[in-house]
Amino acid sequence: MSKRDFYEVLGVEKGADDAALKSAYRKLAMAHHPDRNPGNDVAEAKFKEISEAYDTLKDGQKRAAYDRFGHAAFENSGGGRGSAGFGPEFSSSMSDIFDDIFGDFMGNGGRRGGGGSAKLRGSDLRYNLEISLEESFEGRTVEIDVPTLVGCTTCEGSGAKPGTGTHTCRQCNGHGKVRAAQGFFTIERTCPVCQGRGQMMDQPCTDCGGQGRRQESRTLSVDIPKGIEDGTRIRLANEGEAGLRGGPPGDLYIFISLRPHDLFQRDGADLFARVPIAMTTAALGGEFEVPTLDNARAKVKVAAGIQPGQRVRLKGKGMPVLRSKDVGDMYVQLDIETPQALSRRQRELLEEFAKLETEETSPTSGGFFHRLKKMFEA
Repeated sequence: MSKRDFYEVLGVEKGADDAALKSAYRKLAMAHHPDRNPGNDVAEAKFKEISEAYDTLKDGQKRAAYDRFGHAAFENSGGGRGSAGFGPEFSSSMSDIFDDIFGDFMGNGGRRGGGGSAKLRGSDLRYNLEISLEESFEGRTVEIDVPTLVGCTTCEGSGAKPGTGTHTCRQCNGHGKVRAAQGFFTIERTCPVCQGRGQMMDQPCTDCGGQGRRQESRTLSVDIPKGIEDGTRIRLANEGEAGLRGGPPGDLYIFISLRPHDLFQRDGADLFARVPIAMTTAALGGEFEVPTLDNARAKVKVAAGIQPGQRVRLKGKGMPVLRSKDVGDMYVQLDIETPQALSRRQRELLEEFAKLETEETSPTSGGFFHRLKKMFEA
């Protein structure tokens, strides 16, 4: 039985471009694939026919020969793939065809490109650095010791013993990737033997075991900028682990945390401090000093009659704003202390003061109890 014209099989014109050929083949292959038509001999034969047609026409040289001589161009070369069922030759051809048609879905683009130059990037590292509030205020440079993987100096990161060479990986034949059929699709993965390089070392480096890197502790200087806040992350590019066999290094991320301070609490660029004062200072007014983070002192003036919980603002005495000339404020919250362990004379004076107390001297409490009394009388 004579073969049908390949253009007729695919339903395209003789001058159809590659995109039209691929589109036509894809549509027919999806419709007649044996996995979608189990036990259907007609569909299987049709699938072989359209596969053979596309395998010929997608290749520029084969297509030119076919356009000139027709089927006779392949009669003496065993080119009639698929005529003897799904044998090894047909499977190899179909694998190439599926790569061309469906490679974009698998994200690998088929066999092209090889894996001989593949290099694995080193891992990123995390380092937790705790600093004081004073260090955040002033900014400073600190040195840290980071255990990491560094490039092997013996083999210069290649992983191969100096003076030895490499050979093509026998698992992937130098492609760096291996392929496996999964149902209708062909899946391509990085070769597990050569890790995508396509080449194998004749002898691994004795110092790093062929990895091109080894464990070492490095000392690094880290600049802590003024005003840095708790939870800030600093990235040091290319200071992470060295890549496998000469691959690029990862990055080092330093996470900043602030130790609790004995006096101050921080909220952004502002500082807050709770300071207890005597009842007499709150009643009569006065002043006192508080330390600041720049190793100085700031004077706090207390107005007469100040109430518990009120704050005194000290402008410009807070934290510097990161990468800015602005500075936050300091807020001193006053906690008024009630006298304890009174002497007889102190108690007498307070009792005398209580007899003289009016709603004008204690307006908040006096007014509250006055309203409460009216509620009871109602």
